Amino acid sequence: MAVKTLTINGRALSARGDQTILEAAREAGFWIPTLCHLEGTSDVGACRLCLVEVGGSGRLLPSCVTRVEEDMEIRTDTPRLHEYRRMIVELLFAERNHVCSVCVANGNCELQDLAVALGVDHIRFDSLHPACAVDVSHPRFGIDHNRCVLCTRCVRACDEIEGAHTWDVAGRGTHARVITDLNQPWGSSMTCTSCGKCLQACPTGAIFAQGSTVAESRHDRGVLAFLVTAREKKQWIV
Repeated sequence: MAVKTLTINGRALSARGDQTILEAAREAGFWIPTLCHLEGTSDVGACRLCLVEVGGSGRLLPSCVTRVEEDMEIRTDTPRLHEYRRMIVELLFAERNHVCSVCVANGNCELQDLAVALGVDHIRFDSLHPACAVDVSHPRFGIDHNRCVLCTRCVRACDEIEGAHTWDVAGRGTHARVITDLNQPWGSSMTCTSCGKCLQACPTGAIFAQGSTVAESRHDRGVLAFLVTAREKKQWIV
């Protein structure tokens, strides 16, 4: 694999030609915030939190889907980027009904962690207060659309790791929702295997285990990446 030479925040380093800017930056120890990125699944560049500045480009580029190139000059931490990222997090909070104090994922939520890291202590935008449903028709799990940030991690985990493709996205704009089986109640799904991978993939408290109460939800993201790696290396084939 060809090696590319580039600079990130003024530091010269090398990266494999098949790596994204996000992979190269994290490998070198630089922090770039993400929400839709999930190890073990494909990247879609949906949340835009991983935007970076690249010399010679007039626009910000999503680092999770942009491959490294020779002599790239990348900046991951500038006042412009910080303002963009903070605004995105604020808009995510304003778009739905995120009330951390009564959420099952309070203290274990990636959106909450990002808000703290980016200094979001108030929201400058009016909340939309949409009427979002809570589906608890499944015997083991539930989904609270008030907490959903439309990262599509559940969709990709179900499709690419479990192979069921129970989840998808329907609607546009503020009416967009993740759905199961052509918008049927989750408990009526004929494709769901009840594996729980969507629960592990969810960055917030949108997908939860039945019976969970405030701050009880715990996710192990590493399980999904482990399953993908084990499958690729054929570790379970004898």
